[in-house]
Amino acid sequence: MIPARSIFKSVATCANKAFYLHPGMTVSAGFAFPNKSSCNSTIRRGYKGDAGDAMDKLSPEEEALLKIAKPKADEIFKRHIALPDDDVATRQKRLIYRSKQRGWLEVDLLLGTWASENVPNLEGDELDQFEDFVNMETIDIYNVITLRLDVPEHMKRNGEGVVERIQEWARSSPLGKADPDTYKSVKTEHKLI
Repeated sequence: MIPARSIFKSVATCANKAFYLHPGMTVSAGFAFPNKSSCNSTIRRGYKGDAGDAMDKLSPEEEALLKIAKPKADEIFKRHIALPDDDVATRQKRLIYRSKQRGWLEVDLLLGTWASENVPNLEGDELDQFEDFVNMETIDIYNVITLRLDVPEHMKRNGEGVVERIQEWARSSPLGKADPDTYKSVKTEHKLI
């Protein structure tokens, strides 16, 4: 007997029709479907998380659908994540958003504030430098901004690089020394809250 759990979909098939079982229902080998006594009582369960019962093999129909859908999905994904090279304004907006939404409050505040003040003025190589910096791991960004780590060698520009300017700004920024009211006003001004 297989219990149908609320977080899993259990599907019983009968005459090529699927019957979704409600939570708490159970099915055994002698399960009878409405108006059909000779139906296949096999249960096909979908994703089961870490329970170890996940389906590890696709049916032939699913394989055929996957062959059609996979190339289309890959193309959509590539278009979705590609930053436009020719549309500078869109690229700047995306980088500002990514700077504000790192998922770590300190980095969101420091990098997001700097980005909203300075990224609209960046173009070309400077924008590429900033994008390379934003593509780093959040912990590494935090450590570079707070001067715990030096600027990575490939990002150094003899004191004139974007990352070095971010470090200089962080050194002189009132964010690390501010009172709660200043902190709140900076977050509000740069749309971080």
